Amino acid sequence: MPRSNDSRTGATAGRPARTARSARAGRRRTLRREVPGTVGLLADAGDFAAMRGYRSFTFEDHRDYLDQIDGLLRSLAAQGIHTTVTLFDPEEYADFCTEHGIDPDTPAARTRFTAELAGTGPGLPYAGQPIDELVPLLVDEAVRQATWEYATTLLAAVGGCADCGEDIGTASFERAAAALEHLVRRAGPGHHHLVCSVPTETEQLVAVLHADTSSEGPPEIEGREGLDFVTVLAAGLALGGPGGLVLRSATEGHRDRVHGWRLDHGRLVPLSAAAVFNAYCTDADTGDPVAPEPGVEYLPGYEVDESGPHH
Repeated sequence: MPRSNDSRTGATAGRPARTARSARAGRRRTLRREVPGTVGLLADAGDFAAMRGYRSFTFEDHRDYLDQIDGLLRSLAAQGIHTTVTLFDPEEYADFCTEHGIDPDTPAARTRFTAELAGTGPGLPYAGQPIDELVPLLVDEAVRQATWEYATTLLAAVGGCADCGEDIGTASFERAAAALEHLVRRAGPGHHHLVCSVPTETEQLVAVLHADTSSEGPPEIEGREGLDFVTVLAAGLALGGPGGLVLRSATEGHRDRVHGWRLDHGRLVPLSAAAVFNAYCTDADTGDPVAPEPGVEYLPGYEVDESGPHH
């Protein structure tokens, strides 16, 4: 009876097993590309220094840390993995670990906290930006979200009207939305840049909005920017205190136009052309005059607020 070739038989038998393992690994790589990731970023040098108090955090230089994050993000993008970048706050991290009874000096704790940030913290999808461009964008996003959250809290705390019982926050939001529509429509065709500033007891609320209008169709306003702007303006109307709004419009073939309003006792009051000029040509920090821009018209505001009594 002839002998079989054991080595050849073993190689032949092993080939299907290796093929199956390779196929499984390929399917896992495919699935990995469909699992999004989150990177918690220490954007501030002070926050980085605070994390160096943990022995398990092994980075020593903030610049090197940022460069390593940049390389990681590029590597994930090259693999087709969608990644969201969010700010990592050491104080919030310490509170999180205390609340959940976990040791903060472990990579696992940082991973768990970052996973929580994916659903609650300010974040931006990574789109290939260099890290030095991504950091200020992320900080701006954090400020935007904090501003919106604070303005929303203020609106909720105003309560109801003593005379009619209507919720003042809700009514102010509706008025602010209508005022924004009137502002942009009456500005005419072109690109419009709006800034609303409302001082409060604890901080200055600022919202920025860009809108485009044409002679046909409704104004084009980005949804997130529109919500933020309306919320801040509504807070200014509801609080009844001071504040201001500036609209700058650019239309091809024409000079830029600047209009202005002030918030006064819950109303948007149009400013005169002279007041708009003074506001736009004065340094907000020092009060010193600033030279007017060439090719810019400083014009009075126009009526945009609803007529009738307001809370």
